[in-house]
Amino acid sequence: MFLFKKKPVVKQYDKENLKPVLQKSICTGETTAGFRNIHTGVFRDVMLIRNSDDLAEFMQMYGLTEEPETIY
Repeated sequence: MFLFKKKPVVKQYDKENLKPVLQKSICTGETTAGFRNIHTGVFRDVMLIRNSDDLAEFMQMYGLTEEPETIY
């Protein structure tokens, strides 16, 4: 019997310098969620997005309310 659930931990990221984005491959259509540096444009991937459940998990993990912008 489980009386205590583990609360999901909301991870923090540098909101001043990083922007959450989805990077989609033109060739294969593979989608990767991560963060793009606003100043340099460097993308750092966090997780592979296979379906809407993965996207919801990414958004919950970082406390996002709106779907991130898609870049190609």
